[in-house]
Amino acid sequence: MRYALSLRAAALAVTVAATVGACVPLEDSPLMAKVQDHLDALEAAGITGVLAEVDVDDERALARSGRADTDGAAPVPWDARFRMGSATKTFVAVVMLQLVAQGRVSLDDSVDTWLPGVVAGNGLDATRITIRDLLQHTSGIYNYTIDFFSTITPERYAEHRLDHHEPVDLVAIATRHPPDFAPGAAWSYSNTNYVLAGMIIERATGRDWRDEVRARILAPLELRLTTDPGDDPDLPGPHARGYEQFVDGGALVDVTLQNQTFADAAGSLVTTTDDLARFWRALRTGELLGPAEMAEMERTVLATPLQEVFPGLRYGLGVMAFPSRCGETLWTHFGDTLGYSTRSAISGDGARSIVVSLSTNRAGEAALEVFAEEQRLLEDVVCDGRD
Repeated sequence: MRYALSLRAAALAVTVAATVGACVPLEDSPLMAKVQDHLDALEAAGITGVLAEVDVDDERALARSGRADTDGAAPVPWDARFRMGSATKTFVAVVMLQLVAQGRVSLDDSVDTWLPGVVAGNGLDATRITIRDLLQHTSGIYNYTIDFFSTITPERYAEHRLDHHEPVDLVAIATRHPPDFAPGAAWSYSNTNYVLAGMIIERATGRDWRDEVRARILAPLELRLTTDPGDDPDLPGPHARGYEQFVDGGALVDVTLQNQTFADAAGSLVTTTDDLARFWRALRTGELLGPAEMAEMERTVLATPLQEVFPGLRYGLGVMAFPSRCGETLWTHFGDTLGYSTRSAISGDGARSIVVSLSTNRAGEAALEVFAEEQRLLEDVVCDGRD
């Protein structure tokens, strides 16, 4: 199902800059025509349904392609809820940096200071791992979700999709492994880092990290559709159904029903494109963090292991930074969980952004094709959305 764009053929013949200058509405602009082409390409690459929100200079437009589920013809709802996956990490990092600004924690505090005995054994030394290391993925602590997903099959998903997981048990999976490297010596993405960050937030505030996210981010920004489902495996409606391709070339499996406590502070939040777009604008325009904390967040390191798939990717404190063809840095945090992927990008000044929800995860070569198309989409919005 294609998003109707008036004057599309004519608009494609005009540059985005000229169109914006002529005050053509964003929804009728060649930029949105280009976005639609990307979404249709993602559907053609095997994504069941895809929804995008584009914001340029306080003007908003939506686009979609595909279907809400594989059995019907209905499109993805315009206000669809979806699991944001690891985009949750930016929310958690913001809360931690607010605590830093208040003097309640320090980025140089060790994990052992706040969680004595939690990270230990197999050569792990929590006295040398800092909160900064957790937020930046330089701790060296093993990623517990590798054990989760390296053996997952449709049968195991069906058997364990309702399981409850405690944060301490997730960390225990990781500490059964030796560290990947000494603290601060390298970079490696680890969901364990953010489970620990959530535990530290609770220790520092006396409240669950979810409560702190609600009080410090969701309530002030009035993000009413961003929630943590807890043990409820149902995704609030309206929503598209989520599908996982467990093996290259395999069938798509409906994985909409799942208990997200396995992701905890590393990736359990549910949101909408509008809520997530408003969060990113508030972050980039200084509503959530002061200049000193933003500077810390933007101190990035090269994400070395991911360069083959994402050339130039750097990681700050809960944020990713990409170079672009127009010289603009794209700020983002990707999110992936069973059945859903979240992609976003925003310019440094917050004036141009896109949030995309995809309701299918492909495997193998198909996944690489999807990654490449996503990158082209994000870059086009941030670069071509400029006046």
